[in-house]
Amino acid sequence: MQATFFTKNDPTKIWLNFKDKLDLSNVILTKKMKLTLQIAAIYNLLWGAWVVLFPTHFFELVGMEIPNQLLIWQGMGMVIGVYGLGYWWASYSPLQHWPIVAVGFLGKIFGPIGFVMNYVQDLVPFEFFYTLITNDFIWWIPFGYILWKVHTEYHWKLKHD
Repeated sequence: MQATFFTKNDPTKIWLNFKDKLDLSNVILTKKMKLTLQIAAIYNLLWGAWVVLFPTHFFELVGMEIPNQLLIWQGMGMVIGVYGLGYWWASYSPLQHWPIVAVGFLGKIFGPIGFVMNYVQDLVPFEFFYTLITNDFIWWIPFGYILWKVHTEYHWKLKHD
């Protein structure tokens, strides 16, 4: 980006300066999207590994009865960990790899819905709510923002032009 010197009667220089600022802001936003997805990737990989390797630990932490079928819980940990790989790969080009972000976002919406549906039927204890905070709720705004940028700038394209 070159410095521009303004003159009263030269709108070209004003436009170039404005255009440079827009380009710079897009670079910053892209870096923030990339960082968001990388943080999500690391979090998901760590959370998935924790659940697979120490399947009773969450239940002990929140004072819940340890379920009989830990294999199902570990399977959930494996799926969450695999999402981490997807988020890492998507971080290389967040707008181009928007389907991975969209699938993750849908999971972060449907997970809490499933919790509420099961909780009101008394099928799951309230303590499961704690998993929603870090697995779902904190990602709604950053993932939603990435998908908003996909909508407004990338127009939901499925292949790179």
